Formats: sequence, C-alpha cells, structure tokens
Amino acid sequence: MRLTYDPEVDAAYMMLVDAMAPGQARHQVEVPHNDGIAGQFILDFTEDGKLLGLEILFASHALPASVLAAAEPLQ
Repeated sequence: MRLTYDPEVDAAYMMLVDAMAPGQARHQVEVPHNDGIAGQFILDFTEDGKLLGLEILFASHALPASVLAAAEPLQ
C-alpha cells in the first residue's frame, strides 16, 4: 500500500496494489456525500471489479494530520 498527498490541491491517493498501469483503472465509483462524512472519496476498480485505490479529495478534512505527514508528497 502506498499513500501520496498533494497539499496544493488537498488530495490524497491510497494505492492498494504494488503498481498501476495507465488505464488500468476502468471504473470509478464516487462515495455519495453526506453531512457525516468529511472529504470526498472516489474508488478506482479494474475491469473485473478489483479495487486498485482510493482518491481522497479535501484530504486534510478527512484524514488525521499524522497520516498526511507520513504520506509521500507529490509536487
């Protein structure tokens, strides 16, 4: 598992596989937003339905600061 974070856009990505080829994520599912959930979550799946990763928008609202500090920074 690998976690990256881009503070300029406040987005994190949790990759659940060792490597991801361009175009491997064939389906995206956005978790419906409600008032009890901070952030916005988008799940990436392969053609056959395996979960590849999770994009977290407004990550600073959804994840603890210690998790973001430990994430690999993107520039």
